[in-house]
Amino acid sequence: MFRERALVPVETVRLMALGLLAEAPRAYGDLATEIRYFTSNFVGPSLDLMGSSIELLRYQGLIEPVGGQGMADNAVMRIRPEGRAALEELLQARLGQDLGDLNRLSLRLKLRFLALLPEGAQETQGAHIIETIESELARLEDIRGRHASAPALFLDWIERDIAALEAEKVAAEVAAEAQEAVQTAEAEVARTRVESESAEAALRQAREEEEAARAPKEAAE
Repeated sequence: MFRERALVPVETVRLMALGLLAEAPRAYGDLATEIRYFTSNFVGPSLDLMGSSIELLRYQGLIEPVGGQGMADNAVMRIRPEGRAALEELLQARLGQDLGDLNRLSLRLKLRFLALLPEGAQETQGAHIIETIESELARLEDIRGRHASAPALFLDWIERDIAALEAEKVAAEVAAEAQEAVQTAEAEVARTRVESESAEAALRQAREEEEAARAPKEAAE
């Protein structure tokens, strides 16, 4: 399942706040600091991002304090079931057509919290991420080809962007392969467990039948 609309700036903050709390409860101040640090390192200071309030998530019933009030007393916050549902929807939002600063932030947040989705949704989102990166690579390679005679400074900049995207694609592919390997291993463990349980049940039945057959003979003796 995809949410057709890409993330807007305020939703990236919601995604990160809900993702962090889905991993573990955090003090209000620690949560705000981690969000500010992560977003500012990828897109720099932004009023669109800074304008989102963790308090709004609390008022909307997506998160709640474990004890205390919230921002005023730096209460420990935790995610609510409604927050987990909202998180899954945000994680399944489409990435934009180009990987500008906001979409790069969205991509990193998807990769950061992808493991919080159900397995099937992880596979779908992993494929979507790789497809988006490939599309952006094709766009940059087309620009490079059309401006082959441009100054070296410009071409170097394009090459750096292409190299960075290729590295991101490799990382996404490795993550997808690792997830597939985990799922295969889990399926094998489940299959082995079922076979073991079936063998144990068959053994118990054989013993019961043997005892049932022996009982009349022992009685006759």
